[in-house]
Parts: sequence; C-alpha cells; structure tokens
Amino acid sequence: MSTRERALIAAVSLVGEQGVRALTHTRVDAAAGLPKGSTSNWFRTRDALVTGVIDWIAELERVDLEAAMAPAETMDDVVDALCRLLESATGEHAVRTRARYALFLEASAAPSPLPALREGRSRFELWIRDLLARLGAPEPDTAARALLAVSAGLIVNRLTVAPGAPIRPTVELVARGSLSA
Repeated sequence: MSTRERALIAAVSLVGEQGVRALTHTRVDAAAGLPKGSTSNWFRTRDALVTGVIDWIAELERVDLEAAMAPAETMDDVVDALCRLLESATGEHAVRTRARYALFLEASAAPSPLPALREGRSRFELWIRDLLARLGAPEPDTAARALLAVSAGLIVNRLTVAPGAPIRPTVELVARGSLSA
C-alpha cells in the first residue's frame, strides 16, 4: 500500500471518527504511521487534502455501487440492492459515510471538490432511475430523487439517533409507491 493510500485511509478515519477539524496533515501522518510531512507531499494544502479525501471516498463508493448494480428483474431486487447499500453505508462503512457527510458540508463552502460529489450522486440517481423505468415507474426521475432523499434520511437517522432503525419497510414503501405514482 502506498503512502498516499495510507494517508487517505487515515484521513477518512479521522474525519469519520472525530470530525472535519481533525483533518490536518500532521494528524493524518500520525494516524497513518507516516513520517512527518508525508501527507503534505501528496496534498500540499488543506483544500487539496479535503479534495483528495472526497475523491477517495467517491472512488470507494463507486466500486461499492458497481458491485450492487446487478440487473434487477423485480422490485424485490431493487429493494434488496438498496437495502444492502444502506446497511453497508451505516454498518461496515459507517466511518466512511460519516466522513462523506462531514465533507459534504465542508465542500459546500469550497466548491472545488463538489464535482466528485455530484458525479457520485448522479451515477447513483441514474442507476435507480433506470431500474425504476425498466420496472414501469411512470415518473422514474421523480421516483429516483424520492428514493435518494429517503435513503439519505435513513442514513443520517441510523448514523445519529437510531442506529438500529429498520431500513427495508421504508425503502419498500417508497420504491413500490414509485410504480403507482
């Protein structure tokens, strides 16, 4: 594993566990077990570090999404895929998801990392939209946005006040409702 990857893994952990204020070159070096100054060799400024972490998270999530993008033949397949993604985002990848949300807010003040965030969201929205269109949703664009909004709400709810909140009933209600809209 390269020093860059070690720095990015450590940065995601720092932000996901301690918040955006923990994201400094010095702290990343220490958390990654790298010599002082290593992170700044890859990311000269804090903005470059924020952008690098956002791009890294977007790439990891792209891989997860592509793995989940199996062809869906039925609404049950769509619900299953979405539930798996949400369980993963709030379970095994909860630290990464917390970091993503924290960095969303950070990036809104510095627009340079926003393209990577928008690209990831667009990819996910298009995937859901296409699945719903194939299954006969009369308004697949609106339905995809509704599922994304509900998914984001479930994620925030599970990462904050209700870690064990059920996912399936809510996803199923909105997904199935999109076919009769």
